[in-house]
Amino acid sequence: MKNIKILTFDLEDWFHLLGVESTQSPKEWSNFEYRIEKNMDYIFDILERKKLKASFFCLGWIAREFPNLVKKIDSLGHEIGSHSDLHQLVHQQSRDAFTEDLRKSITSLEDLIGKKIRMYRSPGFSITDNELWVFEELIKQGIEIDASICSRKMFNGGLVDLKCTEPSIIKTKTGQIKEFPINLYELFNQKIIFSGGGYFRFLPYNFIKKLSQNSNYLMTYFHPRDFDINQPVIPGLNFLTKFRAYYGIKGCHKKLRNLTDDFNFIDIKTANNIIDWNKVKTIKINYG
Repeated sequence: MKNIKILTFDLEDWFHLLGVESTQSPKEWSNFEYRIEKNMDYIFDILERKKLKASFFCLGWIAREFPNLVKKIDSLGHEIGSHSDLHQLVHQQSRDAFTEDLRKSITSLEDLIGKKIRMYRSPGFSITDNELWVFEELIKQGIEIDASICSRKMFNGGLVDLKCTEPSIIKTKTGQIKEFPINLYELFNQKIIFSGGGYFRFLPYNFIKKLSQNSNYLMTYFHPRDFDINQPVIPGLNFLTKFRAYYGIKGCHKKLRNLTDDFNFIDIKTANNIIDWNKVKTIKINYG
């Protein structure tokens, strides 16, 4: 694998926390202040300053509520994929519910930007070993690239048995799809996530930099809320959820600036063209 460092963002607002009853649906979301547009200003500034192109996985709901924001991302030459429609955990959805949510997100995004949606990332990497049918549904809906796999247990999911930590081909009974998984770093017999979300906020930057230097493949994933030091705190959260959602936000601006200064990043589209897909691992999926 060549030295590939990929920059991605999951486009959701600060209250789109997973596993929290008070933030589960648009009915609850209407109770909160919308902050995504002001939070995106910092991200736009970073990308413009470094002349970077990134991949954005966008909720269908965001496309409908903030169409000008999504059109701006597209007009600046950044790549847009689906992050689902309503940010629900995949392992809590039926196959039919997942497919309907996926279709709605794709339709909302394609109607808005006038381009085919070819990429998908699940909310919270919430596909588990019990939802392998997801890949067939993605293929049926025209998705060519997935970025949902994390081959270790996470708070909201994880495809532990798949053992996919570099770009691979996922082959199903009905077709195949390219996979850009989360990369893991093995340290003291533990598989460490360090390149995005709460893990990026929690870990010291020098440690992140060292692991990034030692990784030929790096898949980052950030959210606008990761950089919002003034965001409110959702009431009623338990200690662990509150820690995961808010710890390290204050220093995340500087970390992202340092990361984009220290490494050359590309989007998934560019990485897809660089990789020799005839030489990557093929993972055959069997279920049912």
